[in-house]
Amino acid sequence: MPRRSEIPRKISSRKLVLLSANAALEKKATNLIILNVKEMSSLADYFVICSGNSDRQVQAISSAIEEVLKKAGRLPIGVEGERAAKWVLMDYGDVIFHIFYEPVRSFYDIERLWTDVPRMEVGEDVSEISSLRKGM
Repeated sequence: MPRRSEIPRKISSRKLVLLSANAALEKKATNLIILNVKEMSSLADYFVICSGNSDRQVQAISSAIEEVLKKAGRLPIGVEGERAAKWVLMDYGDVIFHIFYEPVRSFYDIERLWTDVPRMEVGEDVSEISSLRKGM
Protein backbone atom coordinates (compact mmCIF):
# COMPACT_ATOMS: atom_id res chain seq x y z
CA MET A 1 0.00 0.00 0.00
CA PRO A 2 1.44 3.44 -0.92
CA ARG A 3 2.36 5.81 1.86
CA ARG A 4 0.09 8.80 2.31
CA SER A 5 2.73 11.14 0.82
CA GLU A 6 2.84 8.97 -2.33
CA ILE A 7 -0.90 9.15 -3.00
CA PRO A 8 -1.57 11.85 -5.61
CA ARG A 9 -3.75 14.65 -4.31
CA LYS A 10 -6.62 15.82 -6.46
CA ILE A 11 -5.46 18.83 -8.36
CA SER A 12 -7.95 21.54 -9.23
CA SER A 13 -9.20 22.15 -12.75
CA ARG A 14 -7.39 25.49 -12.77
CA LYS A 15 -4.07 23.88 -11.83
CA LEU A 16 -4.63 21.21 -14.48
CA VAL A 17 -5.17 23.94 -17.07
CA LEU A 18 -2.01 25.78 -16.04
CA LEU A 19 0.16 22.66 -16.06
CA SER A 20 -1.09 21.55 -19.47
CA ALA A 21 -1.03 24.99 -21.07
CA ASN A 22 2.57 25.47 -19.97
CA ALA A 23 3.50 22.02 -21.28
CA ALA A 24 1.95 22.96 -24.63
CA LEU A 25 3.71 26.33 -24.69
CA GLU A 26 7.02 24.62 -23.96
CA LYS A 27 6.51 22.66 -27.20
CA LYS A 28 5.77 25.93 -29.04
CA ALA A 29 2.01 25.46 -29.35
CA THR A 30 0.37 28.39 -31.11
CA ASN A 31 -2.97 30.15 -30.80
CA LEU A 32 -3.62 28.77 -27.30
CA ILE A 33 -7.06 29.57 -25.96
CA ILE A 34 -8.59 28.55 -22.64
CA LEU A 35 -12.39 28.44 -22.49
CA ASN A 36 -14.25 28.32 -19.17
CA VAL A 37 -17.28 26.21 -20.09
CA LYS A 38 -18.40 25.09 -16.62
CA GLU A 39 -21.54 27.27 -16.66
CA MET A 40 -22.51 26.14 -20.18
CA SER A 41 -21.56 22.46 -20.25
CA SER A 42 -21.79 19.44 -18.03
CA LEU A 43 -18.94 17.85 -19.99
CA ALA A 44 -16.06 19.78 -18.46
CA ASP A 45 -14.99 22.92 -16.63
CA TYR A 46 -12.43 24.00 -19.25
CA PHE A 47 -11.47 23.44 -22.85
CA VAL A 48 -7.88 24.15 -23.78
CA ILE A 49 -7.40 24.60 -27.52
CA CYS A 50 -4.07 25.02 -29.28
CA SER A 51 -2.35 24.36 -32.58
CA GLY A 52 0.81 22.87 -33.97
CA ASN A 53 2.37 23.56 -37.35
CA SER A 54 2.96 19.89 -38.23
CA ASP A 55 1.67 16.48 -37.24
CA ARG A 56 4.92 15.83 -35.37
CA GLN A 57 4.48 19.02 -33.36
CA VAL A 58 0.87 18.09 -32.54
CA GLN A 59 2.12 14.71 -31.27
CA ALA A 60 4.88 16.40 -29.24
CA ILE A 61 2.37 18.76 -27.63
CA SER A 62 -0.03 15.95 -26.70
CA SER A 63 2.85 13.83 -25.34
CA ALA A 64 4.13 16.74 -23.23
CA ILE A 65 0.66 17.34 -21.75
CA GLU A 66 0.19 13.66 -20.99
CA GLU A 67 3.64 13.44 -19.35
CA VAL A 68 3.25 16.49 -17.11
CA LEU A 69 -0.23 15.48 -15.99
CA LYS A 70 0.89 11.91 -15.30
CA LYS A 71 3.59 13.33 -13.01
CA ALA A 72 0.83 15.31 -11.28
CA GLY A 73 -1.12 12.10 -10.73
CA ARG A 74 -3.71 12.47 -13.49
CA LEU A 75 -4.30 10.02 -16.31
CA PRO A 76 -6.62 10.71 -19.24
CA ILE A 77 -10.05 9.18 -19.44
CA GLY A 78 -9.45 8.91 -23.16
CA VAL A 79 -7.25 10.15 -25.97
CA GLU A 80 -8.30 10.20 -29.62
CA GLY A 81 -6.45 11.11 -32.81
CA GLU A 82 -2.83 10.74 -31.69
CA ARG A 83 -1.83 8.55 -34.59
CA ALA A 84 -3.02 10.88 -37.38
CA ALA A 85 -2.20 13.97 -35.29
CA LYS A 86 -4.57 16.29 -37.14
CA TRP A 87 -6.88 16.77 -34.14
CA VAL A 88 -5.91 15.17 -30.84
CA LEU A 89 -8.62 15.19 -28.19
CA MET A 90 -7.52 14.46 -24.63
CA ASP A 91 -10.26 13.99 -22.04
CA TYR A 92 -9.22 14.53 -18.42
CA GLY A 93 -12.78 14.82 -17.14
CA ASP A 94 -12.90 18.37 -15.87
CA VAL A 95 -10.54 19.60 -18.61
CA ILE A 96 -10.65 18.64 -22.28
CA PHE A 97 -7.76 19.43 -24.61
CA HIS A 98 -8.04 19.98 -28.34
CA ILE A 99 -4.69 20.01 -30.11
CA PHE A 100 -4.99 20.77 -33.80
CA TYR A 101 -2.83 20.78 -36.86
CA GLU A 102 -3.43 24.42 -37.82
CA PRO A 103 -5.25 23.93 -41.19
CA VAL A 104 -7.65 21.48 -39.51
CA ARG A 105 -8.32 23.94 -36.70
CA SER A 106 -9.16 26.67 -39.19
CA PHE A 107 -11.56 24.33 -40.96
CA TYR A 108 -13.50 23.24 -37.85
CA ASP A 109 -13.25 26.55 -35.97
CA ILE A 110 -14.68 25.04 -32.77
CA GLU A 111 -14.11 28.24 -30.79
CA ARG A 112 -17.06 29.82 -32.60
CA LEU A 113 -19.35 27.36 -30.79
CA TRP A 114 -18.34 28.87 -27.45
CA THR A 115 -18.60 32.63 -27.99
CA ASP A 116 -20.58 33.26 -24.79
CA VAL A 117 -18.09 31.78 -22.31
CA PRO A 118 -15.16 33.41 -20.52
CA ARG A 119 -11.99 32.95 -22.54
CA MET A 120 -8.32 33.61 -22.15
CA GLU A 121 -6.23 33.95 -25.28
CA VAL A 122 -2.52 33.43 -24.75
CA GLY A 123 -0.33 35.65 -26.92
CA GLU A 124 2.23 34.19 -29.29
CA ASP A 125 5.01 35.93 -27.34
CA VAL A 126 4.07 34.20 -24.07
CA SER A 127 6.21 31.21 -23.07
CA GLU A 128 4.57 30.51 -19.70
CA ILE A 129 1.43 31.51 -17.83
CA SER A 130 1.48 31.76 -14.05
CA SER A 131 -2.25 32.17 -13.42
CA LEU A 132 -5.61 32.31 -15.11
CA ARG A 133 -7.05 35.77 -15.39
CA LYS A 134 -9.95 36.82 -13.19
CA GLY A 135 -13.25 35.28 -14.23
CA MET A 136 -11.65 32.16 -15.56
